[in-house]
Amino acid sequence: MADAEVAVGAALPDLDPVIHAQARLRVMTTLSAVAGGDRLAFPRLQELLGMTAGNLSTHLRKLEDAGYVAVEKAYRGRTPVSWVTMTRRGRRAFEDYLEALRTYLG
Repeated sequence: MADAEVAVGAALPDLDPVIHAQARLRVMTTLSAVAGGDRLAFPRLQELLGMTAGNLSTHLRKLEDAGYVAVEKAYRGRTPVSWVTMTRRGRRAFEDYLEALRTYLG
């Protein structure tokens, strides 16, 4: 039985460590619900996730460095605003992550 467990374990896909962290998984899940090409303002994303601005910024930076999200800084009138969008690469990585989870749950 132990050999069968090892064989099954070896066949399981790796979970993306960038997405797998709880806070980043919550960010990606929230952004995945936004229609492709649409974006969320940073304060709205912060409100939806119940995260502090600093914590959200830290996790967005990791996702941005991986190419999974894009953060666009702009102005609404004279007020600065940051828009967050899941990139095409991020959507693909999230779909792959979900597929890997399905394999684990199998």
